[in-house]
Amino acid sequence: MYQDLEKNFSKMTNRVKKSVIRELLKLTKKPGLISFAGGLPAPCTFPSVELIEVTKEVLEKEAGLALQYGMTEGDDLLREQLTKRYQNVGLPITKENLVITTSSQQALDFLGRIFIDPGDKVIVGLPSYLGGLQAFSMYGAELVGVKHDKFGMSSENLDKTLFELKNKGEKPKFIYVIPDFQNPAGVTMPEKRRKEIIEIAHKYEVLIVEDSPYRELRFEGEDQPTFYQLDEKGTTITLGTFSKIFVPGFRIGWIIAHPDIVDKFVTTKQAADLCTPAFVQRIAARYMEKGYFEKNLEKTIEIYGHKKKVMMDCFKKYMPDYVRWTDPEGGLFLFVYLPEHMDSEKLFLKAIENDVAFVIGHVFHCDGSGRHTLRMNFSFCDEEQIVEGVKRLATAIKDYSQ
Repeated sequence: MYQDLEKNFSKMTNRVKKSVIRELLKLTKKPGLISFAGGLPAPCTFPSVELIEVTKEVLEKEAGLALQYGMTEGDDLLREQLTKRYQNVGLPITKENLVITTSSQQALDFLGRIFIDPGDKVIVGLPSYLGGLQAFSMYGAELVGVKHDKFGMSSENLDKTLFELKNKGEKPKFIYVIPDFQNPAGVTMPEKRRKEIIEIAHKYEVLIVEDSPYRELRFEGEDQPTFYQLDEKGTTITLGTFSKIFVPGFRIGWIIAHPDIVDKFVTTKQAADLCTPAFVQRIAARYMEKGYFEKNLEKTIEIYGHKKKVMMDCFKKYMPDYVRWTDPEGGLFLFVYLPEHMDSEKLFLKAIENDVAFVIGHVFHCDGSGRHTLRMNFSFCDEEQIVEGVKRLATAIKDYSQ
């Protein structure tokens, strides 16, 4: 290997940092350890029987189409199915507003390619999804954090932040929000807060990126309208995915936006991978067409709702009274707040000794704050593991605080 190989790497490559979560997860391979760290769907929700049936039919009847290169925009039938589904819940879109991506993480990466030049500002929540923070930072974005309250990103803090940036002659490229069962905090923005953020975005003429991977996984409360529905000016870009509500192995995501923005995504995707695999797209489309998707989603919601209740009951029973946590109405995660003098990274090492794992909270904060927080996943482990894992974590917290 050349000694000066580092000089060959681009500035963008050198900006990329390894995922702290992925590195810490290496420690969770310990036998007998119970992990609440990953954002993994439960394998029992995967509809393998129906997928065997649909896959067989696709190979028998449509092999020439399904095994060939596909259109960059995505499989026509899948886009039709997704468009109809969104139309049924009030989104005024056509196929021209939707393009398929290879996972929603690719959509986040494309946002960076399309909108961000080094030094550009991007507004994110404190906390916010680590994958988004990484994708935007890779293209040289300067992330500007806006603190949350119990309803998610604070509209008051957002307005103040944008006002200060405007006075400096700076305009962010977009505001990144996860309004439904936010990762990592688990909170959901009420309609009033969404309208406030849209009004502020219009006031400063800033785009909104609505990341919505968990929206369909609601097991309590009332659905809230999407940013895309509420934004009458069409300045919202919405991201969706099958990873949490169907199967992550298909790596199918999508973006919904104004056709002018969709066109930029299509051009960018042509340079990246030409098209998302046609085979899995056609299987997903036929699966939806048969009505299997909604039935399986109902089962998934029931399973996750029960698991969340088990975890909440265990927290109430076993956690010391100085620990607080969010109570999500859906999704996969809840967020835990320790006393501010405690460091979740140090607690993590203590937890590993007790054979339980979580994700440290400061990785979700672009400014390095949140060291007293941690994220818990309730979708993957079974009920017995949830009970035992929360007991172990409570013990680790008590031992660490002494």
